[in-house]
Amino acid sequence: MKTIKIIGVPEHFNFPWIQLVQEQPLKEQGYLLEWTDESKGSGAMIKALNDKEADLAILLTESFIKDKTESNPGKIIGFHVNSPLTWGIHVPVHSGVNNISELSDAPFLISRYGSGSHLMAFLLAKQNNWDPNKLSFIEVGNMDGAKQSFEDEKPKAFLWEKYTTKPLVDQGYFKRIGEIPTPWPCFVIVVHQDFLDNEAEILSQLQQALYSKSRSLSQLQNLSNSISAAYSIQEEDIKAWLSQTDWALSSKMDKSTLNKTIDILMELGLINKKLPLEEFVDVNFAELI
Repeated sequence: MKTIKIIGVPEHFNFPWIQLVQEQPLKEQGYLLEWTDESKGSGAMIKALNDKEADLAILLTESFIKDKTESNPGKIIGFHVNSPLTWGIHVPVHSGVNNISELSDAPFLISRYGSGSHLMAFLLAKQNNWDPNKLSFIEVGNMDGAKQSFEDEKPKAFLWEKYTTKPLVDQGYFKRIGEIPTPWPCFVIVVHQDFLDNEAEILSQLQQALYSKSRSLSQLQNLSNSISAAYSIQEEDIKAWLSQTDWALSSKMDKSTLNKTIDILMELGLINKKLPLEEFVDVNFAELI
């Protein structure tokens, strides 16, 4: 029996993956799906992919595109989520910070360099006309690290998906002072080149099984209840999130969307070269339209 190692954040976006792994749809073909939660975000998952500790990673689009320009050994086979991700802008509750404008000189807590929490700070800086060269960062690993760092109540910022942090906002550990959505689809499915080369047939079956699972889940009447229970987020918040979320149901990827993403990352100074889309996307699995 062969194992397909899949890694992703322990968040509601990946509910279809968790359901798929529980069902083990490729067992009869001799393949077991193994899921690993990575709370430290895309930067840590990219490292796992680079180190061959994972075959597939569900990565933030911006994190993969940046890393691919720096020689990531994987390629995108499709989107996992077509809709944007809304990042909450969080500060310590008693820091005295109430407006985004007050964060221009504050350090940003990040899970890891190259993660979305790092890259989105540059988009926030651009939107507020801050000097990106003056941004400073503190690595904290994950939400628990941010929670611990916030205990000193000094002005600092933490960008993280707003529904994931909502329980900590409700409990009074974080204060959310704003939001910033990604101007691109938020999650891509990235596969290590070795797996692409050696397991193309089974990968195609896995890809179709995922899109089928996402489609069937989208039609469930009690989906919000199931996700709420799985991730300990209030059902009303999950309902709001679902109303804004579009899981990918096919491997079609819009060329203009990808090019726009690359252009924005170049404008932000996060990448310094524009590669052909085929360098990012495996066109044997994803259909560029």
